[in-house]
Amino acid sequence: MFTGPAPRSIACALIVLLPLSACGNAGDRSSESAPSSQAAEGAFPVTIEHEFGSTTIEEEPERVVTLGVTDADAVLALDLVPVGNTGYTFYESGLGPWTDDLVEGAELARIDSDSEPNVEQIANLAPDLIIGVSAGFEDAVYETLSQIAPVVARPAGVAAYTVPRDEATEIIATALGRPEEGVALNEATGELLEQARAEYPEFEGLTGTAVLPYDGKYGAYLPGDARGRFLLSLGFDIPEAITERDRGDDFFVELSAERVDLLDGDLLLVVSDDEDFDITEGSSVFDSLDVVREDSVVTTTLDERGAVTYNSVLSLPYALDHLAPRIGEALS
Repeated sequence: MFTGPAPRSIACALIVLLPLSACGNAGDRSSESAPSSQAAEGAFPVTIEHEFGSTTIEEEPERVVTLGVTDADAVLALDLVPVGNTGYTFYESGLGPWTDDLVEGAELARIDSDSEPNVEQIANLAPDLIIGVSAGFEDAVYETLSQIAPVVARPAGVAAYTVPRDEATEIIATALGRPEEGVALNEATGELLEQARAEYPEFEGLTGTAVLPYDGKYGAYLPGDARGRFLLSLGFDIPEAITERDRGDDFFVELSAERVDLLDGDLLLVVSDDEDFDITEGSSVFDSLDVVREDSVVTTTLDERGAVTYNSVLSLPYALDHLAPRIGEALS
């Protein structure tokens, strides 16, 4: 079985390429004390182009708010605890269990929305940088936030929530003045994925869809989404019946109960908080799907759901260690 690094941090487990201080005394951190400088020499000022123009960061940030739902993971991997963060609603703090050691002892402020955040709450946190790479806010919110601190948003022309992990990590590392560390994190993550593909060569070229049931409908995740990208990174292809419905402005395709036939393939990854949830129960429309008849349906646990949804340099090792073996068993 593939065994990735423990959630202590991918930086500690795999990067002999780069000695990050994240491998040191993370438990001693506090949002009340400013971190010592770790930026590369000459890293500032730095200008980052994005969807709403460009942002210049004059000096190394010390108080960072992460408004992107997965942005905090990259910041934590770079040895800085955000003073405020969003995240997905299935985690109370917005942070997955793979961050526990990295935030131990730090004061955390949860910001409820990434697209319409509480501006007063953010202002009260006195940030010197706001990161919204994996966020859904638009121009009006960007302009308001820019009155508080420099704001780094998603790249121009990229739909909200679809910035690739490596690009998001690179942008965030650059904004923090640590571009080489961002490169090293991406290289280490790439090595993990190569190990996983070598462990499960049978995944290569198979079709798989990650799907979320909701309100009697089904959201099939596209290649630009973290859940779709996770399957792609293991060697799967997303069925053409799904990808041909990609309009380029969203991260999933909504399917009615009558069109679950489009989910057929070699693997169906059901995104759920409960691995005992049965997507086929009470719905005979699934009976005709080969993927169901061949028992190639894998339903995630809460933390497996979190790991593939965040699909970050910190969560990916958890996903590979826990979910990849389950997928391999279902397809054996």
